[in-house]
Amino acid sequence: MASALGQRIAEAADLVTVALDELLPRADGPESRLTEAMRYAALGPGKRLRTYFALETGRMFDLDERSVLRTACALECIQAYSLIHDDLPCMDDDDMRRGRPTVHKAYDEATAVLAGDALQTAAFEILAHPDTHHDGAIRAELVAKLARASGAQGMCGGQMIDILGVREDLGGVARMQRLKTGALIACAFELPLVMARAPDAQRHALLNFAHDLGLAYQIVDDLLDAEGDPELMGKATGKDAAKGKANFVTILGVDAARERLDLLSGQTKAHLEPFGAQAEFLRASVDFVLERRN
Repeated sequence: MASALGQRIAEAADLVTVALDELLPRADGPESRLTEAMRYAALGPGKRLRTYFALETGRMFDLDERSVLRTACALECIQAYSLIHDDLPCMDDDDMRRGRPTVHKAYDEATAVLAGDALQTAAFEILAHPDTHHDGAIRAELVAKLARASGAQGMCGGQMIDILGVREDLGGVARMQRLKTGALIACAFELPLVMARAPDAQRHALLNFAHDLGLAYQIVDDLLDAEGDPELMGKATGKDAAKGKANFVTILGVDAARERLDLLSGQTKAHLEPFGAQAEFLRASVDFVLERRN
């Protein structure tokens, strides 16, 4: 299953890359520097796990692949924009991302800000287009869900908490994670659920899965920041400790954080029981996320 899942994730990433290549603008005029920076960020290397989750959920509900692929591309535009801005000197001040210079290093800070802004607006342009769904009410709901997940009540709000700093409080760290990382992961499941008009029971089960998966993802990230190899990760590590930031590892310790992950593994998979064999790849993705810590 591990090799089959890896192939499935890689295939999903390739699908999204090809689709994004078609959807993202190109320009020949002076604005071409902006579109080049957008494409540099969005089409660069990466596992694209959020888009995989969207595509896999779409398959579970037998949705039109083209429609789900467009929603996955919108998610990836938001993710790419967030990373551009996250790397800026006024934020986390990172020089490397996924083994390459960050956008403000490859171009300049002003171009990086504009590229992030333009990718964010591209996401909503993609969702609002009739090719995403024939029903305008569905498209409007998709836009609203992604806006909430990426705005002040989601990812941006979590980033604000991170900038202000979280005290040695596990609840505060968990809230920051739920907004900063978890909201966009949950949205990867929620967008296909909107398109499927899924029953409440299935919706609650998948969103509970997404919540616990997002929590596990963040704990793994915190472990990698504490113990990871910068060469293998393609970015700097040890940043949270150096800045005195609280996270799951600084509060719980490495051993307790690993124990928390082991507990989360079974709990997260249990949410998928109503879907049976249909959810085998999502179930296996829990192990995929947890194996990142090794």
